[in-house]
Amino acid sequence: MKGIRQLAEHLDISIGTVSRALNGKPDVNDETRKRVLAAAEQLGYVANQSGRSLRQGTTNVIGLMIQSSKETVENSDNFFLTVTGGLQSVFSRHKLDLIMLPCPHDEDPYEYLKRMVARRIVDALIISETQRVDKRFDLLAKAKIPFAALGRSLSGTQHPWADLDFDGVVNCAVDRLVAHGHRRIAISAPSSDINLGFVFVEGYRRALERHGIPYDPAMVIRAKSSEQGGYQVADELLRLDDRPTAVILIYELMAIGLYRRVMESGIIPGRDIAVVSFREAPRAKFLQPALTCFRTSLHDLGVELAEVLLSNMPAYSQEYPRQTRQTVWPLELIPGESDAFYLKTAK
Repeated sequence: MKGIRQLAEHLDISIGTVSRALNGKPDVNDETRKRVLAAAEQLGYVANQSGRSLRQGTTNVIGLMIQSSKETVENSDNFFLTVTGGLQSVFSRHKLDLIMLPCPHDEDPYEYLKRMVARRIVDALIISETQRVDKRFDLLAKAKIPFAALGRSLSGTQHPWADLDFDGVVNCAVDRLVAHGHRRIAISAPSSDINLGFVFVEGYRRALERHGIPYDPAMVIRAKSSEQGGYQVADELLRLDDRPTAVILIYELMAIGLYRRVMESGIIPGRDIAVVSFREAPRAKFLQPALTCFRTSLHDLGVELAEVLLSNMPAYSQEYPRQTRQTVWPLELIPGESDAFYLKTAK
């Protein structure tokens, strides 16, 4: 079945009557409506949504732009899958569909987004992996396309976003480690220019300053967000002359590689070095000793992000009135055994 004309010819009913029956108009009697719906299902008729969208000026589709790379696929640990579950739970209330827009790893995200904007395939966008200075914010603002960001940026000071509390996590972790007697505390940071890395490092610097501990750039190890990245972090820390007694990992999966590398050198996590991970990860939950980490509801984060976006869309803004459209999403400390010990030098 190719279209409504063929369906009308099959039923020997006018196209207008078939259209009104399919759209639930009240001026079609029940018997005719039932005939039309039954024939449409039997013959596999599907309405041409693209044509309808062109007439209405909307697509009823929201796009989620992510970076597509081998690293993202292997090490996402269901992050985006869980967040999208929350997004869809909100969008489905309004019969809005969510599509993924994976930007290839070898393409400039700005150029990729320009192409998506030019095609007008979505009504609104959610962008992720925001950069310190992110031209995508300005592009979408100039194109007058409603958007929200999963992650803040210096470019998005007036635009809606929701971001994990990287600053709060690193401050809490440093406070906990200092209370256990640690003063040589290292951290991992992203190897890219993603803004969360800047937020994390700046929070770390300020936390050390609060405790009167000098900031040492050598204690900030940049690596990829993977088990291999954790292995690299451990390897570099082991090479330092004045080796740290504790490390805070920005990516949870790094703990797997870090555990392996330090244990290869006879160093036992939770006994010889304290380890704190950013977020609780299913793939790391079987590590021994159990990892001290932070927990949050990514589903609820998705709900928050969806509502932030809808509050910025004229058709839905009255249903989602908000005093603020920028949210720092909290995480809860889950104490484990990986940092439970106290240094002998501690008071």
